[in-house]
Amino acid sequence: MDLRASLEADCTPDTLFEWVGGLDTYDRWLEIVPRTTDAEPIDGDPGPAWHVTLRGRLGPLARSKRLRMVRTEHTRPVGDDHPGRAVFERRETDGREHATWRLTATVEPTPTGSCLVMDLHYGGSLWVPLLDRVLTNEIEASRQRLRELVET
Repeated sequence: MDLRASLEADCTPDTLFEWVGGLDTYDRWLEIVPRTTDAEPIDGDPGPAWHVTLRGRLGPLARSKRLRMVRTEHTRPVGDDHPGRAVFERRETDGREHATWRLTATVEPTPTGSCLVMDLHYGGSLWVPLLDRVLTNEIEASRQRLRELVET
């Protein structure tokens, strides 16, 4: 599953990047992420790690998933020529094979503020129909929450 969403906001790229460049703020604006906590770093982690709890509900069906996500790329926005980019990838420590989760957040300046483009790749097959619908609904709701946080 590959999903892309975008948001335009009336704020600087730096302000927007502060909210999407580290997973520790996602639980404040993304309802599907009710909790994030710091994870112990391990050898080979290129950046900080978080335990991220994902929770989705669609009617009577509810699912939860806990992922260990590591920031594998982090480039702050600089001026009008260099967008900010943060990439988070699933890296579990239990020695087992797991489905790929990769989230990429890119922030660029616009004439009136900044634009966020988020790309999510999920390489598994578990609960994909539920996940796709829950994420689509959540993206719509989270846009306004994030916009209010960055524009105040």
